[in-house]
Amino acid sequence: MTRSDAAAKVSGTAPYAVDVAITGMLHAKVLRSPHPHALVTQIDTVEAEQTPGVRAILTRRDLLDTELRERWAGNDVQHRPADRPLVASHSYGYFVKDQPILALDRVRYVGDSVVAIAADTELAAARALSRVQVHYELLPPVADFDAALADDAPEIFPEAPLAMTPVYGQGASGGTRPRPNVCYRFAYETGDPAAFDRCDHVFVDEFGFDGRQQHLHLEPFVAVARWAGGTSDDNRLELWSSCQNPFPVRKEMARLLGIGEHRVRMQVSYLGGGFGAKNGCKTEPIAALLARKAGAPVRYCLTMDEGFLTMRQHNARLRLRTGVMSDGTLVAREAEVLLDAGAYADASPLVAEKAGYRVAGPYRWQHIRTVTDAVLTNTTPAGPFRGFGGPQANFACESQIDMIAERLGIDPVELRRRNLIGLGEAYVPGESAMDSDLAEGLELVADRIGMDQARPAGRGRGVAVGFKDSGGVNKPAQARIKVATSGDAWVQCGTVEMGQGAQTALREVAARVLDVPRSRVHWSDLDTDHTPFDQGTNASSSISVMGQAVQKAAEAARLRILQFSATALEVPVERTDFTDGMVLVSPQDGSGEPDRRPLAPLVMGTYGGTGFEFTGEGFFKAPSDSRAPLESPCVSWEYGWGAAEVSVDADTGMVTVHRLVVSGDAGTVLHAGACRGQDEGAAVMGLGGALFETMRFDGPVLSNGRLVDYRVPRSSDLPPEFISITQEQGHGPGPFGSKGLGEGAMLPVASAIANAIADATGVRVTSMPLTGETVLAALDAARNNQ
Repeated sequence: MTRSDAAAKVSGTAPYAVDVAITGMLHAKVLRSPHPHALVTQIDTVEAEQTPGVRAILTRRDLLDTELRERWAGNDVQHRPADRPLVASHSYGYFVKDQPILALDRVRYVGDSVVAIAADTELAAARALSRVQVHYELLPPVADFDAALADDAPEIFPEAPLAMTPVYGQGASGGTRPRPNVCYRFAYETGDPAAFDRCDHVFVDEFGFDGRQQHLHLEPFVAVARWAGGTSDDNRLELWSSCQNPFPVRKEMARLLGIGEHRVRMQVSYLGGGFGAKNGCKTEPIAALLARKAGAPVRYCLTMDEGFLTMRQHNARLRLRTGVMSDGTLVAREAEVLLDAGAYADASPLVAEKAGYRVAGPYRWQHIRTVTDAVLTNTTPAGPFRGFGGPQANFACESQIDMIAERLGIDPVELRRRNLIGLGEAYVPGESAMDSDLAEGLELVADRIGMDQARPAGRGRGVAVGFKDSGGVNKPAQARIKVATSGDAWVQCGTVEMGQGAQTALREVAARVLDVPRSRVHWSDLDTDHTPFDQGTNASSSISVMGQAVQKAAEAARLRILQFSATALEVPVERTDFTDGMVLVSPQDGSGEPDRRPLAPLVMGTYGGTGFEFTGEGFFKAPSDSRAPLESPCVSWEYGWGAAEVSVDADTGMVTVHRLVVSGDAGTVLHAGACRGQDEGAAVMGLGGALFETMRFDGPVLSNGRLVDYRVPRSSDLPPEFISITQEQGHGPGPFGSKGLGEGAMLPVASAIANAIADATGVRVTSMPLTGETVLAALDAARNNQ
């Protein structure tokens, strides 16, 4: 079954935001801070304004009200500031509105945006930026957890930014700024803490997740902005954007600009990858403000290298205290998790939620207590990353499970088998039940890698279970299906196609319900003026959440066709059916073949030659429940089972992965190629993060922030034996028993490799990436202790 977007992408005709070109369009560039932490004492743009081709310059003076202009920008030299502030609010974010559109009183990391210029060409804008003079007063930076949390640490935000905390259910809590340089804390607790007193053993282990992976989506961050129609006070902002959540971005842009949401129109085509980075505002505010100031359309497209200065994965430090019985029964777990949020909160509160909620793993416990702090540092901001919160939590959880098995002398597969939550059992009180048989998936990968078989000389094997809640938190989705006189149909929904195959899968859902070939079901472009609302394309929600909305919309459209046909033919609706543009009417006595009537003549007979469209609306959201820890029960659960076979060079610490087996559960496969692609793509991303892929910082300064310096997996890095297995256990909540996948297979890779390293060498490596230097240090430490 061919993907619906295959021909356009292979031929190069698929439209992306990066391809948008409008007559008279200007190009934007941004001057970025060379310092990790400094006060901005003066900005001088006089020479820049005189550069040929420059049409608009944006600085903090355009963002501040009169009082703040005097307080922070009185010394700035700018010939043409806006007569009045261009915004109602100068900062954006998720729970915490702390990231300014441009630096106000200070910069907080190397790469922070300071001045933006729109010119006729990118070259002219770059030349003008070179003529901007910015004076700084350096402040001491905080580069890591220890520096940020020290008693005498300088505060990155001396004044509290605007923030909110969601309403949590039983056992969960959260709050902003619990201590200096912590932007958010999430905590979860269930069960009796006294369970530790009943344990035969209590093990405490610490893990370092130093993988600051770069999302490295091939299409860069880009937005094209145009103000159109009406006077300056009621014109509309049109935005073409490479974002994963256009409706929330529309809302945030309206808040920043102080206008109604109806005056912001977002249009999103294909995305050239996202992996979480393209959630929330990135390029949109600067493009919109420069377009307003210049009175012309503006395109703001980052380079790939600028992407390194915009978003990254969280590095983490995790401490697990786990109580067990001598027979391997898991009893209690407490976890302390630190996430490095970088300079701004972005979605770190959400990542803290997920890491803290998932760190217990898919196991039965009598007691769980976790506390997760998102810590601010003067480094590139961190945000959602594929499986967000899951890679950090899973590495620590699954590594310690193996460590406990080794200490107790129990086979690691058997230890997991005894403690995995069963199909249909709730994860924690108030939460939804597991919708996959975890033991079945574990046995599948363990058998395929040969966990119970003898190892070749010098090799080790390891397994791990990846686990995350899926479908988003309290996430609503709407869809609309239109069916024309001809029987052709259109899917209208807010899901963004970014390579995952969502268009193909959702068209397949509509085609099955309407009983028409998928070639007759078409995809409507995403435009917030016309497309039904969706919260965003993230958390593997396209099938488990939007899929249910599309299914309901198709069912509603089909019912309208049947009701119309029954009326037109003067038969009970129970006798009608619809398939591929034909109305079928069963005989009154129930015997014999149905009478086949084309839909088109029936429509023409009622509405004339203009025809008609049958429309169905669909909506889905998990019901809110105060008993659910995260506002509403999880829609679905996503798993990734992984197994690896490795060898380790004792002299260099270099790890070679000889075999890698991954598996995810699609519930029911709607497109085999897309499912396989999601699992294998996730596994390779996990492989890169496990072995070498990370943004390296020398203190607060990024040292490999160029694409030419950043190591990503190559085809030669793939193991000689790389196997992915798509399971169809059939228990998903989505259409026909389907469920989301695409993040799960990434989660177990690092811990499976770490477990295999321990099996091969007898040495446990508790920090990643598992580079030669890291592994060799662990080997040397073990040799020195002998």
